[in-house]
Amino acid sequence: AEVRKCHYSTNNQLKKCSVCSLTESDFKNIDRHEQQNMAPRAAMQRPRVDKEDEMACLIKGCNFLLKNISDEAFVFQRHGNPEYKFQTADPNIFPYLLVNIGSGVSIMKVESEDAYERIGGTATGGGTFWGLGSLLTKAKGFDELLALAEKGDHRHIDMLVKDIYGGDYKTLGLPGHVIASSFGGRFSEADIARSLLFTISNDIGQIACLYAMMHKLNKVYFGGYFLRNHPLSMHTISFSINYWSRGQVQALFLRHEGYLGAIGAFLKDADKYSWLENYAGSSGLHTQIPTQVQGVSMDQLEIDRGGSAVTYCPLLAHPALYIPDTVDLTQDTEAREYWLQCFEEAAGKYESRAVSSQPMSDTAKDRARKFKEKYVSRLQYLKRQPFAYGSLSVRSMLDTIEHYMREFDFPDPYLEQKQQENEKALRLLSKRLQWLDGLEWSPRQEALVTSVLAGNMFDWGAQEVAQLMENTDFGFYEARAKIQARPWLVDYLSQWMERLKGPPHKCAAIFVDNSGIDLVLGILPFARELLQRGTEVILCANSAPALNDVTHVELVGVLKQVAEICGVIRRGLEEGRLVTMETGQGGPCLDLSRLDQSLAAALQEKVDLVVIEGMGRAVHTNLHAVFTCECLKMAVIKNRWLANRLGGDMFSVICKYEPVR
Repeated sequence: AEVRKCHYSTNNQLKKCSVCSLTESDFKNIDRHEQQNMAPRAAMQRPRVDKEDEMACLIKGCNFLLKNISDEAFVFQRHGNPEYKFQTADPNIFPYLLVNIGSGVSIMKVESEDAYERIGGTATGGGTFWGLGSLLTKAKGFDELLALAEKGDHRHIDMLVKDIYGGDYKTLGLPGHVIASSFGGRFSEADIARSLLFTISNDIGQIACLYAMMHKLNKVYFGGYFLRNHPLSMHTISFSINYWSRGQVQALFLRHEGYLGAIGAFLKDADKYSWLENYAGSSGLHTQIPTQVQGVSMDQLEIDRGGSAVTYCPLLAHPALYIPDTVDLTQDTEAREYWLQCFEEAAGKYESRAVSSQPMSDTAKDRARKFKEKYVSRLQYLKRQPFAYGSLSVRSMLDTIEHYMREFDFPDPYLEQKQQENEKALRLLSKRLQWLDGLEWSPRQEALVTSVLAGNMFDWGAQEVAQLMENTDFGFYEARAKIQARPWLVDYLSQWMERLKGPPHKCAAIFVDNSGIDLVLGILPFARELLQRGTEVILCANSAPALNDVTHVELVGVLKQVAEICGVIRRGLEEGRLVTMETGQGGPCLDLSRLDQSLAAALQEKVDLVVIEGMGRAVHTNLHAVFTCECLKMAVIKNRWLANRLGGDMFSVICKYEPVR
């Protein structure tokens, strides 16, 4: 390989390398040597290059993004409030139209994973824009040409309807601001660039709209790398689609429009796994990730692959309308400013926890410092660009913490804390069960729900509670004394108890939250009561660590210890009436559009009661989720600002029972 770097091919008439002095005959001998001795080894080491069909990769990549990446598609309304309207995930993405804008434009009708066809296109695309733009302006690159267009005013060069008719042409329904003739006036370079962009974008929009109406499709996604999420381009295409379809066809853009073919070519057997965008490694809208390759900056998409595939919760009443998050912070300015500041102020706590979780590591302190710097930098960026990663929410900011923790090799910083809290709670369990068994039926049901709420106080993600646990001897009974007295902020306990007087549920799915007291003294006695009523119970836990939430692996271990203390739990496990299942998630909240397929199948088969506990799972997410079966949501509001906003005070209680509608 070093020989091949010499300057033999550039040498003089002597056919001798000016650097290493090898002659032509020397090179021929080297060639023969390589052929005889190196070829077999080279063949073994040579990477295999697979040729893939371009259009098949585009469709596969687009399907993948629409199914797996949260808030991938959006509607853009320039100067709107908000400008970006991210689409809720839809379990049925087909059929749709994909307009792939590269050098030219291909228009694909997609009816299923494998059924698609190219129904049209146009030669006027990104290549046209750059080719004519480079001839008509001094722009040195595609992005420079787009920036130039942003500064221009197409009205200086384009002839509008009002220039011809003095205003709107009402008979034909043509507004005065519509372009009648491109390049019809005097101009500057910026005006040229803007007019050229409008000419091509309007053309693409009109053609796409006509094909969509011809094939009776109302969703048109735009891919390729011509748009680059550029506001002016998206606005022009949106206007064109809306104008020509009279609002019947919707133009949808993709956050990762330039990745469709690459994703489709790269992914193999994608449907066997779960996939999730890693916010720590991905660039957002209008930003790039700096790389170490010759100082180049580029867009980047980082995706984490999980275990088995995920799907929608089959018990959701309206899957296509389901939105996990209770509040969209991109639209709620007050809430956005509060939560971004709240998370920034808490960054030091996460840093300290990361360091203390790895006391034997010489690098933990430095890695934790880098974690904090990068996380705070991301929060600062989100203050300026809240739309960068889709609909900003408390859930997405909590997930971002976990992504950055893993990036800096802190996969489970609360592991030791969880183990200590589990051991402490287990020592109290036997006495607690005896006390509960000594109660009459009505006070026992109230005590069981109150125990779940008291246990839910032990949340290291809630800063005021974390301070209590760090600085005082804060235990189960102290927590029970802290929570709001009845009537609660949302109080459906009486309705829940009335329901319990009826026939037992067939099967309850309980989505658990924290380790320690929350699980052992709150949820497990509650599950035990259901088992004694004749109800089967599925305990649903995270697949991966997040704060002090119990994981599925940890839950299995705790249940083995509980079985030695409680005969009801032991028999439930032995008889298969009490089982544990993974949710397929690794965050403090709950997205019911991304459940492990095995769990989803079990829910569909026999579950008639869903129980969701915790502020992350039942308040920040799923507070307004509607199910086809009964549901009980329980949480303590452990944030003063949020409690006040909901009309309560610190440690207000949500106990929301929802019968079948």
